Amino acid sequence: MTTQVNHTAAPAPLLELRGISKSFPGVKALSNVGLNLYPGEVHTLMGQNGAGKSTLIKVLTGVYTPDSGQIMLDGKPIAPTSTSDAQSLGISTVYQEVNLCPNLSVAENIFIGRYPRRFGAIDWRSMQRQAQALLQQLQIDIDVTAQLSSYPLAIQQMVAISRALNISARVLILDEPTSSLDEAEVNLLFSVLRRLREQGMAILFVTHFLDQTYAISDRITVMRNGEREGEYACSELSRLALVNKMIGVAADTEALADDLVHDAGAVTFGPNLLEAQGLGRKGALTPTDFHIREGELLGLAGLLGSGRTELARLLFGADKADTGSIRMQDKARTFAVPRDAIAADIGFCSEDRKHEGAILSLSVRENIILALQARTGLLRAIPFKRQQALADEYVKALGIKTASIETPIGSLSGGNQQKALLARWLVTNPKMLILDEPTRGIDVRAKQEIMSYVSKLCRKGMSILFISSELPEVLRCSDRIVVMRDRKACGEYARGELDDTSVLQVIAGDAN
Repeated sequence: MTTQVNHTAAPAPLLELRGISKSFPGVKALSNVGLNLYPGEVHTLMGQNGAGKSTLIKVLTGVYTPDSGQIMLDGKPIAPTSTSDAQSLGISTVYQEVNLCPNLSVAENIFIGRYPRRFGAIDWRSMQRQAQALLQQLQIDIDVTAQLSSYPLAIQQMVAISRALNISARVLILDEPTSSLDEAEVNLLFSVLRRLREQGMAILFVTHFLDQTYAISDRITVMRNGEREGEYACSELSRLALVNKMIGVAADTEALADDLVHDAGAVTFGPNLLEAQGLGRKGALTPTDFHIREGELLGLAGLLGSGRTELARLLFGADKADTGSIRMQDKARTFAVPRDAIAADIGFCSEDRKHEGAILSLSVRENIILALQARTGLLRAIPFKRQQALADEYVKALGIKTASIETPIGSLSGGNQQKALLARWLVTNPKMLILDEPTRGIDVRAKQEIMSYVSKLCRKGMSILFISSELPEVLRCSDRIVVMRDRKACGEYARGELDDTSVLQVIAGDAN
């Protein structure tokens, strides 16, 4: 159901998207999506991973051409064919990763490609003077002759916004601009956005953070599964309602097998396998305490960007922590790189199986033995017959459907690829296995098989950290649940203490 919001201050939107649809081979990314953006407002676009937010932004900025639908600017149809084309129309985007040149000065970055000239040469004094004036509009007073890299990320974001102002942007799109900023830097950015809003700019703000959404937004558009779920006045939408609308009801909640639920009273856990104290990384995770016991299936629940994956990557050494310490089996450990974690018998199945998991051109066998070979060392090749035996064993154990263990993994279905990646870590016989969205994008039967196997591993003593956006799955499978919100842990619950409603309330941080 779509809720229309009356906008009395401005009866006509500055930018309007009507019936936008976009498909890729095998994927319907956008389906009949609409959006209304008015001058003098901050309009936040929210949705889970895969909701279609990024695709919509790329359509709006000319990266993708929509299959159908219309974009209207000031009541006139437009069809940008590139980002530069969109900029010439007054639509500018500032991305999470600042797309500027850190080796150039602040002034050069603001005017790059449009340097003021005098007598055929670059007028450096004029450029620096104009750059200073543009930044002062944002109440930013810095040396514009200094290299951009000498300033923190928040200031670099302001430089990117100043560049947008310099090209006379009327619509400013901010795509996850706060993901790498600390609280003080976020406050600086928001003070700038409020001034731009007062000047009449239309701002489309994409974020995952609930607190930030309610701190800056006038209106919110929620997307889910490539469709617009609705458009709402921020003041009329509670946090709990927003989370409900973003997540929706999982159609296959009851399809998970009953054998995933075990008798909590019959389960016993060993001592803490791994403990972290004050583990954190600037812009990713607030210093957090964490522990997991031997034989425990610990679920991490929360929205995308809440800190779930960030915590997992710090525990595995995929990202380097700024603060905190880790102890494993009561011994201090440092996981500077994933190899350190692998050597400590920790495995990690990434949520991005195509880019950080499966090597699509390699065979099923080669993908399965990859982690074991990395731990063994490149100079001690695993004998081919052992590779075959291991691959055959886990193909059979996990029910991986493949014509042969020599079949390229890229030709397998998503569910069978995921099973092969699970096998990759199982052959290393890990003490702890981190599973980040192990059932995303795979069919119900494959989900059931994977989670049933994972549950049995826990009963045999393996510790498993389980991350999933499907809350019923987390509730059903986990022995204990840690709920994450806005880059920090906000609650820890034993099995049965949360249900479908109360977990949403904890995630939202608002029971109203």
